[in-house]
Amino acid sequence: MPYKKRSESVVLKTLRILNKRMKLTEDEQRYYLNLEKGFEGEVQFDLLTEKLQRSCHILNDLQLESNKSSFQLDSSLIFKETYSLFEVKNFEGEYVYDSEYFKTPSGKDIQNPLDQLKRSKLLLSQILQSLGCKLTIEAYVIFINPHFTLYQTPPDLPFILPTQLDPFMKKLDQKPSRLNQTHTNLADKLISLHQTVPPYIHLPTYTYENLKKGMTCCKCNTFSVRIVGKKLICGKCGFEELVATAVLRNVEEFRILFPERKVTAKIIHEWCGIVDSRKRISRVLQKNFKMTGLGQWAFYE
Repeated sequence: MPYKKRSESVVLKTLRILNKRMKLTEDEQRYYLNLEKGFEGEVQFDLLTEKLQRSCHILNDLQLESNKSSFQLDSSLIFKETYSLFEVKNFEGEYVYDSEYFKTPSGKDIQNPLDQLKRSKLLLSQILQSLGCKLTIEAYVIFINPHFTLYQTPPDLPFILPTQLDPFMKKLDQKPSRLNQTHTNLADKLISLHQTVPPYIHLPTYTYENLKKGMTCCKCNTFSVRIVGKKLICGKCGFEELVATAVLRNVEEFRILFPERKVTAKIIHEWCGIVDSRKRISRVLQKNFKMTGLGQWAFYE
């Protein structure tokens, strides 16, 4: 089990909601899909690290800061003598290695992830040094997608290609590792330094008024749903969900998009759209949240 679990970033959660409730620009759509694909690749690597039999602390998705420079560690493993950090890339297709860019046959270039890895390693070393930690840092770029190929790769680079993943994980599992309280204290300290909200968030401009209202299917994300009794039924994929569960899901979406606004029965009734009465919304909110105030001034926390 990971010592720190992975969860979607605030940016990814927000873009998921906006993607179905407004028209994203081409650049915004590309940014969103890249985040989704990156998260998918990180989760795939988590499945591998969780199979390790050696004693180690697994820290997923650390957002840290050193000397006013923010950086993210996709995945970290604390062993007895080493701190292994991993930059996980879910690239797909054929690329040719270049010291500055990865080049595709079509001429498309992407930045060499080695630059990001070096920066993360440097900033992490500053933090560990400030904490009096003497673990040796090992840093790797993990290419998790089996449909990724990188030509002309120098053999001395810390790249783990898809065909190298299995032997690499076996090698990790052979590390001598008997953790003590010092390792646990380090893990706890790094988690305490984790920034739940990244310092720089780039999101589309949106307002409550310009977003599409209504409930969506939690499986296929379409608005093709209808309420039948206590269930929300999707007309496209057939998925069924309790209306109360769907209301709570939509309350969470509203709170992610508008954290500064109060949750009221009126606003959630409007947000959900197809629920027949405000009283039904109120019952769900009263059962699951603490109500403050009375009557038209009541809101839920």
